[in-house]
Amino acid sequence: MRTLSAARARIVVRGAVQGVGFRPFVYRLATELQLSGWVSNTGQGVFIEVEGDPGSVQQFLFRLEKEKPPRASIQSLESSIFDPAGYETFEIRESEETGRKSVVILPDIATCGDCVREIFDPKDRRFGYPFTNCTNCGPRFTIIESVPYDRANTSMKRFTMCAECEREYHDPLDRRFHAQPNACPRCGPQIELWDGAGRAISQSREALLAAAEIIRAGKILALKGIGGFQLLVDARNDVAVVSLREQKHREEKPFAVMCPTIEAVREICEISELEEGLLRSAESPIVLLHSHSAISPSVAPGNPNVGVMLPYTPLHHLFMRELGFPVVATSGNLSDEPICVDEREAVSRLGALADFFLVHDRPIVRHMDDSIVRIMGGREMVLRRARGYAPLPVRLTSDFRPPTSGSILAVGAHLKNTVALSVGTQVFISQHIGDLETKEAYSAFCAVAKDLPRLYEVTPELIACDLHPDYLSTKYAVGLGSAGCQPAASGCLPDASAEKASRQAAANSRQAACAPQHVQHHWAHVASCMAENELEPPALGVAWDGTGYGTDGTIWGGEFLLATERFFTRVAHLRQFRLPGGDAAVKQPRRSCLGLLHEIFRDELWERIELLGDFSKQELPLIRQMLEKKVNAPFTSSTGRLFDAVASLLCLRHRASFEGQAAMEMEFAIQGGVDEAYPFSLGDGSPVVIDWEPAIRGILQDRQSGKSVGIVAAKFHNMLAEAIVAVAGKIGEPKVVLSGGCFQNRYLTERTIDRLRQEDFRPYWHQRVPPNDGGIALGQVAAVAWSRS
Repeated sequence: MRTLSAARARIVVRGAVQGVGFRPFVYRLATELQLSGWVSNTGQGVFIEVEGDPGSVQQFLFRLEKEKPPRASIQSLESSIFDPAGYETFEIRESEETGRKSVVILPDIATCGDCVREIFDPKDRRFGYPFTNCTNCGPRFTIIESVPYDRANTSMKRFTMCAECEREYHDPLDRRFHAQPNACPRCGPQIELWDGAGRAISQSREALLAAAEIIRAGKILALKGIGGFQLLVDARNDVAVVSLREQKHREEKPFAVMCPTIEAVREICEISELEEGLLRSAESPIVLLHSHSAISPSVAPGNPNVGVMLPYTPLHHLFMRELGFPVVATSGNLSDEPICVDEREAVSRLGALADFFLVHDRPIVRHMDDSIVRIMGGREMVLRRARGYAPLPVRLTSDFRPPTSGSILAVGAHLKNTVALSVGTQVFISQHIGDLETKEAYSAFCAVAKDLPRLYEVTPELIACDLHPDYLSTKYAVGLGSAGCQPAASGCLPDASAEKASRQAAANSRQAACAPQHVQHHWAHVASCMAENELEPPALGVAWDGTGYGTDGTIWGGEFLLATERFFTRVAHLRQFRLPGGDAAVKQPRRSCLGLLHEIFRDELWERIELLGDFSKQELPLIRQMLEKKVNAPFTSSTGRLFDAVASLLCLRHRASFEGQAAMEMEFAIQGGVDEAYPFSLGDGSPVVIDWEPAIRGILQDRQSGKSVGIVAAKFHNMLAEAIVAVAGKIGEPKVVLSGGCFQNRYLTERTIDRLRQEDFRPYWHQRVPPNDGGIALGQVAAVAWSRS
């Protein structure tokens, strides 16, 4: 018999609360407090009603957030009190699929300790089973087809649970309660070993043991993991690693390494407490560490760092335990192609590369690379955002929220592409897609651009893209806008000098709601960092990278953008110089160097034989003609190209085999303990021009006098940090935002942070969203939302 003193609370919990054991936690808490009612998953989050003694109801509300499961993340918790409804028991109801989908879909989660213990326990029924999981771990984003996150909406629906798995799945007190990928050797996915032609050789345990022998023999194995294929070879075997490079067409770009244990990591790398925490985390990313071992030098040629990860699926744990030594674990693709996800596709695309294939029959709904993380400024910085992180959202603060409930789809940049979708105040960021350089990569991009809106069942009201007209992502956005409505009259976010024209363009395009909204590249970088750090304007953004299309039609890349109200103003930039050959200079730092030196010496340059050493007599006349006639030699203010030029000047790198290689080698060359910086000057105009000529002349003098490359590299980096501090002082804005690919450079970033703090500025930098172009899509959403707020 209920008393009139009973109370009923209705609670809506939004955030990462599905697939983390949240409902069984609610069930246990409610029954412990002797409350009745129910809990259910919906497309908007978890809905709860609890009824009983008012004190117990209040205690439930207090403990709900305080004691939530470790992988749960509550973004909002709304509760209301009503008269009792007369519930007799507490139950877990079936999921509801009505209403707008806004629930947070979890990323794939590394295998938990309980599941690892089970797969290595001979007495456990899941002993040796490579697809063991529970509510605390396992695949999520790579198997989900629609929300809410229930088995029927995942690629596990094809596997019918056996009686024992069914019992676990329906027991609220079991840790596998509603673990959607739940399975065991009797009823779940299985592995097979195939030869290079796709013929099955062995199954189950025998397949795993044979695959290990293949690695020991120095062969290349393609392994189907949680989000796609990986290519594995013995990391100690230089012949095998070189063979993988040749077959994959990957000349010098570093490979990642998987180690069987944290002790094995310590044998090949220096590792801090923070770095160890990242390796052991549920995200389990690749972590950049300082290498000191005898693994093959071809793993990361000329690079003192190596990307290391631990096993993160039961299959990896079993395989690496069998091997007992580090393996190269790189994406299962050819250069500039997306990772393979289907075994037959893998045989077709990788058959000439891999000797054998270790496959399984659990379908992968969407591809997922391994994430890459580096400790920067005492905390993690994600450099590639994929497994473990995507598609977790960033919540927009009030200044970045759009005025309507309409969704914004942002299609990102051309390199390191990601896609982002706003649903309400949340921005869901896709997994890393990569460089849109091939037909296969562009197809993967198109699939993801369609997948996010489909998953959340929204039709974007606005499409955001880069200002560069030739980016494939921009062309996609233009085509998407043309298909649904009239194209926008102009870009939505020019700098403040064109504010009036922008307002008129916005007025002209109100009826063209889904027309593409062009966002300047470096403004997107700054907006991304501001959004991630929940930073409201004003702020001074420092956007330094290799290439971005400027509002004046030149190539930007060394920018200082002041964010105020709804627009930005370009308040400073690096002095410009010409790039002979345009895009060719990106792959040939020597061209950037020649353009830089020509800006200083003009005609005198051609008499300075010592500065022209890397060019043949046949090449020089054409390069000279480009620079003097200003043909195919665009202006740039790019910090990335400045790095390239100095790297070539120091004979560190004249030709690059991958993006950022020259700048990386500049960082590696730094000699510690050097506080001196090269001089530079600031112009008096608007925008302020940072003139690097005094620094370049200083570099030439130091090299002539025999100063080491290490000292020169340190003084050059120090000069860049001092330039940021000097511009910040001239502008007078205390909040300084650091974004763009150049801030993947640990020395530059940490030196700049320290110097800004010493001068009483407040620096902000990226954490879980990449500073490189992988963060552009978030910035595009934030910039468009901000401009329309």
